Amino acid sequence: MKYVLVTGGVVSGLGKGVTASSIGLLLKSCGLRVTSIKIDPYLNIDAGTMSPFEHGEVFVLDDGGEVDLDLGNYERFLDIKLTRDNNITNGKIHRAVIDKERKGDYLGKTVQVVPHVTDAIQDWIERVAMIPVDGQEGSADVCVIELGGTIGDIESMPFIEALGQFSYRVGSGNFCLVHVSLVPVLSVVGEQKTKPTQHSVRGLRGLGLTPNILACRSTEPLDENVKQKLSQFCHVQAGNIITLHDVSNIWRVPLLLKDQKAHKAILKALNLLSVVREPDLVDWTSRAQLCDKLHDPVRIAMVGKYNGLSDAYLSVLKALLHASVACRKKLIVEWVAASELELETNEETRMAAWDLLKGADGILVPGGFGDRGVQGKILAAEYARENRIPFLGICLGMQTAVIEFARNVLNLQDANSTEFDPETANPCVIFMPEGSKTHMGGTMRLGSRTTYFQTTDCKSAKLYGNVTSVDERHRHRYEVNPAMIKQLETAGLSFVGKDETGERMEICELPQHPYYVGVQFHPEFKSRPGKPSGLFLGLIAAACGQLDTLIPNSAHANQPQSLTKKGITIMSNGASGMKVHQNGNSIKAANGLLNGVYANGNGVHI
Repeated sequence: MKYVLVTGGVVSGLGKGVTASSIGLLLKSCGLRVTSIKIDPYLNIDAGTMSPFEHGEVFVLDDGGEVDLDLGNYERFLDIKLTRDNNITNGKIHRAVIDKERKGDYLGKTVQVVPHVTDAIQDWIERVAMIPVDGQEGSADVCVIELGGTIGDIESMPFIEALGQFSYRVGSGNFCLVHVSLVPVLSVVGEQKTKPTQHSVRGLRGLGLTPNILACRSTEPLDENVKQKLSQFCHVQAGNIITLHDVSNIWRVPLLLKDQKAHKAILKALNLLSVVREPDLVDWTSRAQLCDKLHDPVRIAMVGKYNGLSDAYLSVLKALLHASVACRKKLIVEWVAASELELETNEETRMAAWDLLKGADGILVPGGFGDRGVQGKILAAEYARENRIPFLGICLGMQTAVIEFARNVLNLQDANSTEFDPETANPCVIFMPEGSKTHMGGTMRLGSRTTYFQTTDCKSAKLYGNVTSVDERHRHRYEVNPAMIKQLETAGLSFVGKDETGERMEICELPQHPYYVGVQFHPEFKSRPGKPSGLFLGLIAAACGQLDTLIPNSAHANQPQSLTKKGITIMSNGASGMKVHQNGNSIKAANGLLNGVYANGNGVHI
């Protein structure tokens, strides 16, 4: 097994996750099998109890692991399925060490950071690196490890010590260190400054780790004299100093590394240069180029609770991105704070939020927890239903759609979720009986579960390729009340997807609406570049008037349909990267393309 370690210096938020994902993709394109590990130094066991404002979205894996969002980047770039153990935290390591101490496994020894904690870290890395994640038998060839945080952080020290020991444990020909650092430009002098990177590398070397490659974040490509200076002071060959300057879209980062021959530097350090092929990124290159050429916009209103940090909805944004490019549209996300749609908000703010909502081609209400902004989500669902605007509700978004329908169609004005009103007389959404009200971490309905379609004559089944069932990832404590299903369906809300018992609602639709779909699961977690989620593809297609072409209402609707435009073919039979079943057989998803995401009016590329 070969290992590539990615560390960061100077400041956080430099893009270590994207860099690690891009390195993995580059190595995979050379014919190697790649797996990934993310190390988070915080004391939490996992990311499940952390606020989206604190740490971005919680990414959910097939096995129910609630992990850092960077594992989502790994899965999307490498098209792999990771496990909860691929995310290492200080909490997990210390719990494992304490559990062994309580069992007496240390035979009376004094348990210390060195060697017990550091050994536990190394053993964990070696064990997890051997787990196949690409659907093939046997272990991967290369494991890319990202160390979260910044060199010098006190909570990272056990991991840095362990990784220093690990580099000697596996041998120099099996270990490559890529250090991502910042080369700022001071506006006063306009000069690229190397001193922050020099200090970062000096600190790294002082902790026992020597970088093989420097990946320097900057606004513009590094000047040649700057590279020479960094080489001299950081003891890194000039040819191994890579510029990670700002690019037009995230999909250009692997190409940036390839153009600077970063793969050759890594392969040389790992003694693999003579056994691999040249990287094949032809398709990736065409997708990255297409990103910048799309100009016809599709506007999607994101009615969320955590709009202050776009990373809180990272996978949703990426799923919209994958679907929009499949429809040859430039995605524009209109950020609508759910609470700003409510009557309690001051009029000017409320009117601005409603203007954004009404100007959108489609509406997406993502998941969330707590009652803040719920009334705004309900109002958004009502507006989409009454005005026949394409709508997709995910998790809480589906639940608020059900509440809105009960209030305004069934005329149950006090209809609510017991999450927000435990005493409601008409509980449309209830706490799941197997959940825990005393322990928050890892107690939800998590991971991949099978949804069974009750009919194939519905939009969602057709978007999944006319299958009988589909596996998607879940993360929720509340569910639609089974006791109210008959009443809701009689009034016109169809629950077309249910779990294996038939008692848990997974997908709802309004059959007479152009596109009004709610799902209890999170389809965004399995969307991939080139394999857009079917439900997101449906939303975008409906928003830009292409849904009838994608799933035509004809006698041949059950046959795979293709949407061809300007040389790009999008297949509707299983358009997402999820596992789908048809008569017990797996079927493959079709390819789409990538696109850039543009936030409303702020010029931010996500």
